[in-house]
Amino acid sequence: MDRKTVLYCLTAMLTACASGHRPLTVASKNFTEQVILGEIAAQYLEHALGHPVSRKLNLGGTLLAHGALISGDIDLYPEYTGTAITAILKERPDPDPASVLARVRTVYRRTWRVEWLPPLGFDNPFAMVVREEDAVAHHLDTLTGAANSGVAWRLGIGYEFLQRPDGYPALNARYHLKYAAPPISMDLGLLYQALEQKQVNMVAGSATDGLLSARPFRVLRDDRHAFPPYQACLVVRSAAFEEYPGLKPALESLSGKISTETMRRLNYQVDGEHRPVREVAEGFLKSAGLL
Repeated sequence: MDRKTVLYCLTAMLTACASGHRPLTVASKNFTEQVILGEIAAQYLEHALGHPVSRKLNLGGTLLAHGALISGDIDLYPEYTGTAITAILKERPDPDPASVLARVRTVYRRTWRVEWLPPLGFDNPFAMVVREEDAVAHHLDTLTGAANSGVAWRLGIGYEFLQRPDGYPALNARYHLKYAAPPISMDLGLLYQALEQKQVNMVAGSATDGLLSARPFRVLRDDRHAFPPYQACLVVRSAAFEEYPGLKPALESLSGKISTETMRRLNYQVDGEHRPVREVAEGFLKSAGLL
Protein backbone atom coordinates (compact mmCIF):
# COMPACT_ATOMS: atom_id res chain seq x y z
CA MET A 1 0.00 0.00 0.00
CA ASP A 2 1.48 3.37 -1.01
CA ARG A 3 1.80 6.43 1.26
CA LYS A 4 -1.15 8.23 -0.35
CA THR A 5 -3.46 5.25 0.22
CA VAL A 6 -2.33 4.87 3.84
CA LEU A 7 -2.99 8.55 4.55
CA TYR A 8 -6.42 8.33 2.91
CA CYS A 9 -7.41 5.30 4.96
CA LEU A 10 -6.20 6.86 8.22
CA THR A 11 -8.08 10.07 7.48
CA ALA A 12 -11.25 8.17 6.66
CA MET A 13 -10.99 6.11 9.84
CA LEU A 14 -10.47 9.21 12.01
CA THR A 15 -13.42 10.93 10.32
CA ALA A 16 -15.62 7.91 10.96
CA CYS A 17 -14.59 7.73 14.61
CA ALA A 18 -15.27 11.45 15.08
CA SER A 19 -18.74 11.13 13.58
CA GLY A 20 -19.58 8.00 15.53
CA HIS A 21 -19.82 5.84 12.41
CA ARG A 22 -18.47 2.34 12.38
CA PRO A 23 -16.93 1.04 9.14
CA LEU A 24 -19.36 -0.25 6.57
CA THR A 25 -18.89 -3.97 5.94
CA VAL A 26 -19.11 -5.19 2.36
CA ALA A 27 -19.10 -8.94 1.77
CA SER A 28 -19.30 -11.39 -1.10
CA LYS A 29 -19.76 -15.08 -1.66
CA ASN A 30 -16.83 -17.32 -2.50
CA PHE A 31 -16.38 -17.17 -6.26
CA THR A 32 -14.67 -14.76 -8.62
CA GLU A 33 -17.65 -12.75 -9.84
CA GLN A 34 -18.90 -12.15 -6.32
CA VAL A 35 -15.49 -11.02 -5.10
CA ILE A 36 -15.18 -8.59 -8.03
CA LEU A 37 -18.63 -7.13 -7.38
CA GLY A 38 -17.91 -6.81 -3.67
CA GLU A 39 -14.64 -5.01 -4.36
CA ILE A 40 -16.34 -2.68 -6.86
CA ALA A 41 -18.93 -1.74 -4.22
CA ALA A 42 -16.29 -1.30 -1.52
CA GLN A 43 -14.02 0.92 -3.60
CA TYR A 44 -16.90 3.05 -4.82
CA LEU A 45 -18.24 3.57 -1.30
CA GLU A 46 -14.80 4.61 -0.05
CA HIS A 47 -14.69 7.15 -2.87
CA ALA A 48 -18.30 8.37 -2.73
CA LEU A 49 -18.84 8.49 1.04
CA GLY A 50 -15.36 9.05 2.38
CA HIS A 51 -15.96 6.43 5.08
CA PRO A 52 -13.82 3.38 5.80
CA VAL A 53 -15.09 0.10 4.39
CA SER A 54 -14.38 -3.27 5.95
CA ARG A 55 -14.25 -6.14 3.47
CA LYS A 56 -15.41 -9.70 4.09
CA LEU A 57 -14.98 -10.88 0.53
CA ASN A 58 -14.92 -14.58 -0.34
CA LEU A 59 -17.03 -15.13 2.77
CA GLY A 60 -18.72 -18.40 1.79
CA GLY A 61 -21.85 -19.73 0.16
CA THR A 62 -25.35 -18.33 -0.13
CA LEU A 63 -26.68 -19.40 3.26
CA LEU A 64 -23.60 -18.13 5.10
CA ALA A 65 -23.72 -14.74 3.38
CA HIS A 66 -27.45 -14.40 3.95
CA GLY A 67 -27.09 -15.33 7.61
CA ALA A 68 -24.31 -12.79 8.11
CA LEU A 69 -26.47 -10.08 6.54
CA ILE A 70 -29.59 -10.62 8.63
CA SER A 71 -27.52 -10.96 11.83
CA GLY A 72 -25.84 -7.60 11.18
CA ASP A 73 -22.33 -9.01 10.80
CA ILE A 74 -22.20 -7.47 7.30
CA ASP A 75 -24.07 -4.57 5.72
CA LEU A 76 -24.35 -5.61 2.10
CA TYR A 77 -23.32 -8.16 -0.51
CA PRO A 78 -24.22 -9.03 -4.13
CA GLU A 79 -27.00 -11.57 -4.61
CA TYR A 80 -29.03 -13.02 -7.47
CA THR A 81 -32.81 -12.98 -7.65
CA GLY A 82 -33.07 -16.61 -8.77
CA THR A 83 -30.81 -17.77 -5.94
CA ALA A 84 -32.84 -15.86 -3.38
CA ILE A 85 -36.20 -17.18 -4.48
CA THR A 86 -35.09 -20.81 -4.74
CA ALA A 87 -32.35 -21.25 -2.12
CA ILE A 88 -33.58 -18.79 0.55
CA LEU A 89 -37.34 -18.49 0.06
CA LYS A 90 -37.75 -22.08 -1.23
CA GLU A 91 -40.32 -20.98 -3.78
CA ARG A 92 -40.95 -21.99 -7.37
CA PRO A 93 -39.52 -19.20 -9.52
CA ASP A 94 -41.48 -17.24 -12.09
CA PRO A 95 -39.77 -16.91 -15.51
CA ASP A 96 -40.50 -13.16 -15.49
CA PRO A 97 -37.49 -11.23 -14.08
CA ALA A 98 -39.60 -8.32 -12.81
CA SER A 99 -41.94 -10.66 -10.91
CA VAL A 100 -39.05 -12.48 -9.24
CA LEU A 101 -37.39 -9.22 -8.22
CA ALA A 102 -40.67 -7.85 -6.84
CA ARG A 103 -41.26 -11.02 -4.82
CA VAL A 104 -37.82 -11.17 -3.20
CA ARG A 105 -37.96 -7.42 -2.47
CA THR A 106 -41.26 -7.79 -0.66
CA VAL A 107 -40.31 -10.82 1.43
CA TYR A 108 -36.79 -9.61 2.34
CA ARG A 109 -38.09 -6.19 3.41
CA ARG A 110 -40.95 -7.63 5.47
CA THR A 111 -39.07 -10.53 7.03
CA TRP A 112 -35.52 -9.23 7.57
CA ARG A 113 -35.55 -5.48 6.87
CA VAL A 114 -33.24 -6.02 3.93
CA GLU A 115 -33.50 -4.00 0.73
CA TRP A 116 -32.82 -5.11 -2.85
CA LEU A 117 -31.40 -2.28 -4.95
CA PRO A 118 -32.11 -1.97 -8.69
CA PRO A 119 -30.23 -4.62 -10.72
CA LEU A 120 -26.60 -4.05 -11.58
CA GLY A 121 -27.36 -4.69 -15.24
CA PHE A 122 -26.78 -8.36 -15.97
CA ASP A 123 -28.53 -11.68 -15.54
CA ASN A 124 -26.43 -14.70 -14.60
CA PRO A 125 -28.50 -17.88 -14.95
CA PHE A 126 -27.14 -21.35 -15.49
CA ALA A 127 -25.82 -21.65 -19.04
CA MET A 128 -25.62 -24.87 -21.02
CA VAL A 129 -22.49 -24.59 -23.13
CA VAL A 130 -21.17 -26.63 -26.07
CA ARG A 131 -18.15 -26.34 -28.34
CA GLU A 132 -18.74 -24.00 -31.27
CA GLU A 133 -17.71 -26.71 -33.72
CA ASP A 134 -20.45 -29.02 -32.39
CA ALA A 135 -23.03 -26.24 -32.45
CA VAL A 136 -22.22 -25.58 -36.12
CA ALA A 137 -22.17 -29.28 -37.04
CA HIS A 138 -25.58 -29.94 -35.46
CA HIS A 139 -27.15 -26.52 -36.15
CA LEU A 140 -27.64 -25.82 -32.46
CA ASP A 141 -28.78 -22.52 -30.96
CA THR A 142 -31.30 -23.69 -28.34
CA LEU A 143 -31.69 -26.41 -25.75
CA THR A 144 -34.76 -27.65 -27.62
CA GLY A 145 -32.48 -28.11 -30.62
CA ALA A 146 -30.02 -30.05 -28.46
CA ALA A 147 -32.82 -32.32 -27.24
CA ASN A 148 -33.99 -32.98 -30.80
CA SER A 149 -30.53 -33.32 -32.35
CA GLY A 150 -30.08 -37.04 -31.73
CA VAL A 151 -26.76 -36.33 -29.99
CA ALA A 152 -26.04 -38.42 -26.89
CA TRP A 153 -24.80 -35.80 -24.46
CA ARG A 154 -21.92 -36.29 -22.04
CA LEU A 155 -22.64 -33.64 -19.46
CA GLY A 156 -20.13 -31.96 -17.12
CA ILE A 157 -21.65 -30.16 -14.13
CA GLY A 158 -20.81 -28.69 -10.75
CA TYR A 159 -22.09 -30.28 -7.57
CA GLU A 160 -24.49 -27.37 -6.88
CA PHE A 161 -26.11 -27.70 -10.32
CA LEU A 162 -26.65 -31.40 -9.69
CA GLN A 163 -28.36 -30.82 -6.33
CA ARG A 164 -30.38 -27.66 -6.81
CA PRO A 165 -34.00 -28.02 -7.99
CA ASP A 166 -33.47 -25.16 -10.46
CA GLY A 167 -30.43 -26.95 -11.94
CA TYR A 168 -30.21 -30.49 -13.29
CA PRO A 169 -33.78 -31.51 -12.30
CA ALA A 170 -35.19 -28.40 -14.03
CA LEU A 171 -33.11 -29.06 -17.15
CA ASN A 172 -34.38 -32.62 -17.44
CA ALA A 173 -37.99 -31.72 -16.72
CA ARG A 174 -38.11 -29.21 -19.58
CA TYR A 175 -35.86 -30.74 -22.23
CA HIS A 176 -35.47 -34.53 -21.80
CA LEU A 177 -31.96 -34.54 -23.25
CA LYS A 178 -30.53 -37.89 -24.32
CA TYR A 179 -27.42 -38.79 -22.29
CA ALA A 180 -24.59 -41.16 -23.20
CA ALA A 181 -23.77 -41.62 -19.50
CA PRO A 182 -24.67 -40.14 -16.12
CA PRO A 183 -23.45 -36.53 -15.70
CA ILE A 184 -19.90 -36.05 -14.45
CA SER A 185 -19.68 -33.82 -11.38
CA MET A 186 -16.47 -31.79 -11.18
CA ASP A 187 -14.95 -28.63 -9.79
CA LEU A 188 -16.33 -25.57 -11.56
CA GLY A 189 -12.84 -24.54 -12.57
CA LEU A 190 -12.45 -27.73 -14.61
CA LEU A 191 -15.67 -27.57 -16.62
CA TYR A 192 -14.39 -25.70 -19.65
CA GLN A 193 -11.10 -27.58 -19.68
CA ALA A 194 -13.07 -30.83 -19.84
CA LEU A 195 -15.19 -29.40 -22.67
CA GLU A 196 -12.13 -28.26 -24.66
CA GLN A 197 -10.44 -31.63 -24.19
CA LYS A 198 -13.61 -33.43 -25.35
CA GLN A 199 -14.03 -35.34 -22.10
CA VAL A 200 -17.62 -34.04 -22.21
CA ASN A 201 -19.65 -32.38 -24.96
CA MET A 202 -21.83 -30.08 -22.85
CA VAL A 203 -21.26 -28.30 -19.53
CA ALA A 204 -23.44 -26.38 -17.12
CA GLY A 205 -21.71 -23.06 -16.58
CA SER A 206 -22.94 -19.56 -15.84
CA ALA A 207 -23.87 -16.87 -18.34
CA THR A 208 -21.09 -14.54 -17.22
CA ASP A 209 -18.22 -17.04 -17.09
CA GLY A 210 -15.12 -15.26 -18.36
CA LEU A 211 -14.02 -18.01 -20.73
CA LEU A 212 -17.23 -17.61 -22.76
CA SER A 213 -15.74 -14.43 -24.21
CA ALA A 214 -12.32 -15.96 -24.86
CA ARG A 215 -12.90 -19.50 -26.18
CA PRO A 216 -14.86 -21.03 -29.10
CA PHE A 217 -17.92 -21.98 -27.07
CA ARG A 218 -21.64 -21.40 -27.60
CA VAL A 219 -24.31 -20.88 -24.94
CA LEU A 220 -27.50 -22.68 -25.94
CA ARG A 221 -30.57 -20.53 -25.40
CA ASP A 222 -32.91 -21.72 -22.66
CA ASP A 223 -35.96 -21.37 -24.92
CA ARG A 224 -38.34 -23.22 -22.56
CA HIS A 225 -37.24 -21.22 -19.48
CA ALA A 226 -35.99 -24.10 -17.38
CA PHE A 227 -33.81 -21.77 -15.33
CA PRO A 228 -35.17 -18.78 -13.39
CA PRO A 229 -33.83 -15.25 -13.93
CA TYR A 230 -30.73 -14.45 -11.90
CA GLN A 231 -30.51 -10.68 -11.92
CA ALA A 232 -27.53 -9.49 -9.90
CA CYS A 233 -28.35 -6.87 -7.26
CA LEU A 234 -26.84 -5.48 -4.10
CA VAL A 235 -28.78 -6.46 -0.97
CA VAL A 236 -28.43 -4.10 1.98
CA ARG A 237 -29.60 -3.96 5.60
CA SER A 238 -32.16 -1.17 6.03
CA ALA A 239 -30.39 -0.17 9.24
CA ALA A 240 -27.28 0.67 7.22
CA PHE A 241 -29.30 3.13 5.12
CA GLU A 242 -30.50 4.78 8.32
CA GLU A 243 -26.95 5.06 9.68
CA TYR A 244 -25.47 6.31 6.41
CA PRO A 245 -27.95 8.63 4.64
CA GLY A 246 -25.75 8.79 1.53
CA LEU A 247 -25.38 5.04 1.21
CA LYS A 248 -28.46 4.29 -0.89
CA PRO A 249 -27.89 6.89 -3.62
CA ALA A 250 -24.21 5.95 -3.76
CA LEU A 251 -24.98 2.27 -4.31
CA GLU A 252 -27.73 3.07 -6.79
CA SER A 253 -25.06 4.75 -8.91
CA LEU A 254 -23.82 1.22 -9.69
CA SER A 255 -27.23 0.00 -10.87
CA GLY A 256 -27.43 -0.70 -14.59
CA LYS A 257 -23.70 -0.18 -15.07
CA ILE A 258 -22.54 -3.79 -15.60
CA SER A 259 -23.68 -5.64 -18.72
CA THR A 260 -23.31 -9.39 -19.27
CA GLU A 261 -20.39 -8.81 -21.63
CA THR A 262 -18.73 -6.47 -19.15
CA MET A 263 -19.07 -9.01 -16.35
CA ARG A 264 -17.62 -11.75 -18.55
CA ARG A 265 -14.67 -9.48 -19.35
CA LEU A 266 -14.05 -8.65 -15.67
CA ASN A 267 -14.24 -12.33 -14.72
CA TYR A 268 -11.76 -13.23 -17.46
CA GLN A 269 -9.35 -10.51 -16.35
CA VAL A 270 -9.17 -12.21 -12.95
CA ASP A 271 -9.47 -15.89 -13.88
CA GLY A 272 -7.85 -15.88 -17.31
CA GLU A 273 -5.30 -13.07 -17.08
CA HIS A 274 -4.68 -13.47 -13.33
CA ARG A 275 -4.96 -9.77 -12.60
CA PRO A 276 -5.58 -8.65 -8.97
CA VAL A 277 -9.23 -8.13 -8.10
CA ARG A 278 -8.55 -4.64 -6.70
CA GLU A 279 -6.94 -3.59 -9.98
CA VAL A 280 -9.79 -5.00 -12.07
CA ALA A 281 -12.43 -3.31 -9.90
CA GLU A 282 -10.64 0.03 -10.03
CA GLY A 283 -10.28 -0.25 -13.80
CA PHE A 284 -14.00 -0.85 -14.19
CA LEU A 285 -14.96 2.09 -11.96
CA LYS A 286 -12.68 4.42 -13.89
CA SER A 287 -13.97 3.24 -17.28
CA ALA A 288 -17.55 3.72 -16.07
CA GLY A 289 -16.77 7.28 -14.94
CA LEU A 290 -17.37 6.42 -11.28
CA LEU A 291 -13.87 7.21 -10.00
